[in-house]
Amino acid sequence: MDTTSKPDSTTLELTGAQRKYLRGLANPRKALVQVGDAGVSDAVIQALNTALDDHELVKVRLFRPKDKKEEAKGLAQRAHAQLCGLVGHTVILYRRNQEKPKIEIPG
Repeated sequence: MDTTSKPDSTTLELTGAQRKYLRGLANPRKALVQVGDAGVSDAVIQALNTALDDHELVKVRLFRPKDKKEEAKGLAQRAHAQLCGLVGHTVILYRRNQEKPKIEIPG
């Protein structure tokens, strides 16, 4: 899958209220993607892209990260997604599906 053809949703900055809204929606959800000892590989990014295409809002579980904030930012950049939050070792990412949006963000 070519990630360069994805729309760059990082240009659409979310407000604090919008990130808070998305974190609330993510709260009951389970982590769909896990980053293991090998770190953020191409396979992880591919799984993350698939999950974002299907769900728009995804939780990613980091296993023993060296620097969880940097890994969270890196995941968001490589997946062309918005970083909504980091709770413990769980990253919350959002990327709007341009063809079939599922989540309506207020504001």
